[in-house]
Amino acid sequence: MATTRGIVDGARRPAFAAALLVTLAACAQREPPPGRPAGDGSIPENSSISLSDTDHDALRGLDPALLEAVRKADVDARLAGVELRVTSGWRSEAYQRRLLDQAVVTYGSLQEARRFVSTPEKSKHVVGKAIDIGPTNADDWLIRHGAAYGLCQAYANEMWHFELLTTPGGECPQPLADATS
Repeated sequence: MATTRGIVDGARRPAFAAALLVTLAACAQREPPPGRPAGDGSIPENSSISLSDTDHDALRGLDPALLEAVRKADVDARLAGVELRVTSGWRSEAYQRRLLDQAVVTYGSLQEARRFVSTPEKSKHVVGKAIDIGPTNADDWLIRHGAAYGLCQAYANEMWHFELLTTPGGECPQPLADATS
């Protein structure tokens, strides 16, 4: 025999379940780590942003020393008639994972994809320590002059990928063969 309590509890279950789902969904939307932007850092494919675009999360998430070095290099590059444009900067872990998943489809295997896209756990973009620069004339300029700012090409198969790998005015190490090295 049903009691009054059973009827009331039964009536509350759908409302409780709905409230629980809303609460769980809110919890699933993780806040970015302290000091990291709320976006994912994506820049549309075949596009770039200016180093002066201070509102873009791809720049806000970069290590301040890296961003300062690239901005200083940009000032000098412009004097030589070259503008450094950012094609990728800081990336969220989720965005890095999507890029890796897309690369697996493009290259046919995780092993081949890893030559061009690191895992979220190993990516220097995810921790704000790497930046991709374009266009090609800007990459060429930065490869030749980047050491003056501490900026070095990190991978031989990615002329656009730069990291702070020496002290300003130092000598850059030889680029690694690829992201698996």
